[in-house]
Amino acid sequence: MWSSNVSTGAELSISAIPASQLAQDFGTPAFIMDEADFYARACTWSSALNNAFGSNAGNVYYAAKAFICVEVARWIKDIGIGIDVCTGGELAVALKGGIDPSKIELHGNNKSVAEINKAVASGVGTIVIDSLFEIDRVAEAATKNGLVQKVLLRLTPGIEAHTHESIATAHEDVKFGFSIASGAAWKAIEQVRTHASLELRGFHAHIGSQILETESFEISAQRLIALLAKYRDEFSAELPELDLGGGYGIAYLPGENNLDPELVMNTLAEVVTSACANQKLAVPRVSIEPGRAIVGPTMFTLYEVGTTKDVVLENGSTRRYISVDGGMSDNLRPALYEAQYTAVLANRSSSAKKISSRVVGKHCETGDIVIREIDLQSDIAPGDLLATPATGAYGRSMATNYNHVPRPPVIAVKDGKARVILRRETEADLLGLDI
Repeated sequence: MWSSNVSTGAELSISAIPASQLAQDFGTPAFIMDEADFYARACTWSSALNNAFGSNAGNVYYAAKAFICVEVARWIKDIGIGIDVCTGGELAVALKGGIDPSKIELHGNNKSVAEINKAVASGVGTIVIDSLFEIDRVAEAATKNGLVQKVLLRLTPGIEAHTHESIATAHEDVKFGFSIASGAAWKAIEQVRTHASLELRGFHAHIGSQILETESFEISAQRLIALLAKYRDEFSAELPELDLGGGYGIAYLPGENNLDPELVMNTLAEVVTSACANQKLAVPRVSIEPGRAIVGPTMFTLYEVGTTKDVVLENGSTRRYISVDGGMSDNLRPALYEAQYTAVLANRSSSAKKISSRVVGKHCETGDIVIREIDLQSDIAPGDLLATPATGAYGRSMATNYNHVPRPPVIAVKDGKARVILRRETEADLLGLDI
């Protein structure tokens, strides 16, 4: 839930820097990021993939959509893993951070012609194709640049992953990929093979996000391998790659656990090896795309309390509303799909009785709720600090300027030192787009 260098003692601290010092130096709200923890988690996933698959290990592609900025792209370059981007903007950040284009994978269900052209011209290693239109567009871009572009086909394996419907991506009625069951996947295979400027390397599937069991990943792998066997039988050639996506869940609340990288990779390796043996296939190079699992726990959001208010409910009980200086503009997930978080009093210890509370933001929406139900100390007052853990994935990425609120900074902390890696927006930034 918290990163490895966070201490939740009398006053919350990260790498021995107290929360009150961070608030004083950088203001609130702010995303506080544990740099060493990011490195450790990324390396753990990379090691787990390599240990489980050995010579058949492909790439760990960090999913940029979870959170990316130029400095984090530099970390990814240093670690030596790849990156999965799904827009021209994410691609620009990855290239600015110095990531080798051959280690970049371009995703997205509606890539523009301009984005495709930029990716191909930049030397992006792999493009994951999501529609029949994209097949022709990527082929044309590759021909224009005088090269053969490596591609994967994103497939829909028809799986109802155990997660919220808004972040499930592998069932049939969804905007992503080519359905295996309906025959759309095979039609895409045949169309790719008509283009000399495309090299079909294999298949890709991403079944959803915040998944905390391995069964769905296992079924997805088996269905993709069955299609690899059909391809072999039809064309007398084996495709060499399989990308099993990401979606590995993390702990958000006390008592929850992160999905263990070694467990997941070892399980997938057993399934892939067994399925390939049954189909008499060589084991392909297997890649994965962890994003939330790497960056999610490395970051927490630091808020300052602005007001508190007691509200008497219909049943006669009382709920304390605690308003913080952020909200749905820096954490949209609770409003989007009822994501649950916890929080702690970060600037001091308190032995006051805990009471039923709701942590809310400053925006003009009833649904601007950070935490719907939590027991917090009754003496929390304006000026206190609250910290919400595990906000690294999608907090800053989904941040908005709703109500013209400037987006918070990201502060990286390592070895007792804190620095800004993404500055706070200002009112000048907000006004800068007006003509």
